[in-house]
Amino acid sequence: MAINEGGPCVAADIAAGIAPAAALFHSLSDETRLRIVARLARGEARVVDLTGELGLAQSTVSKHLACLRDCGLVGYRAEGRQSFYALTRPELMDMLKSAETLLSATGHAVALCPADGPAVCPDEGRAAPAAESGMIA
Repeated sequence: MAINEGGPCVAADIAAGIAPAAALFHSLSDETRLRIVARLARGEARVVDLTGELGLAQSTVSKHLACLRDCGLVGYRAEGRQSFYALTRPELMDMLKSAETLLSATGHAVALCPADGPAVCPDEGRAAPAAESGMIA
C-alpha cells in the first residue's frame, strides 16, 4: 500500500505531513541551495552579494532563493530597490547540525553548519572557522 492511500497503517496526520516534509528536504537537496543557506547563516545578503561570493549566475541564485522562500526557510526585506535575503528559521541550523552528526556517523563527515557570523551552531556555542565548511566558496 502506498503511503498516500491513507490505509489503517498510516495515521491521517502523518500522511498529511509527508508532502511538507518532502518539500523541506527537497529544498535542501541541492548543493547550490545548501551553499546559499550556509552563506545566509552568516547574515543577510543581496542577490548580487551571493552571485559574487558563490560564483553563480544571477538567474541561478534567484531560482534557488525562490525555492528556499517557497519552503519558508528564507525571507527578504526591501530597502529602496534592493532586497536583502536572510534565513527565517533558526531551527534550520539545528537540523543542519543533526545532519552533520548523522553524516559523520555514516563515514561521510561534512560541515554544513557554518558559524563564523551571527549564527552559531547548536551544542558548540562558538563560531567555527569558515575553512571548516566545505559549503562556503
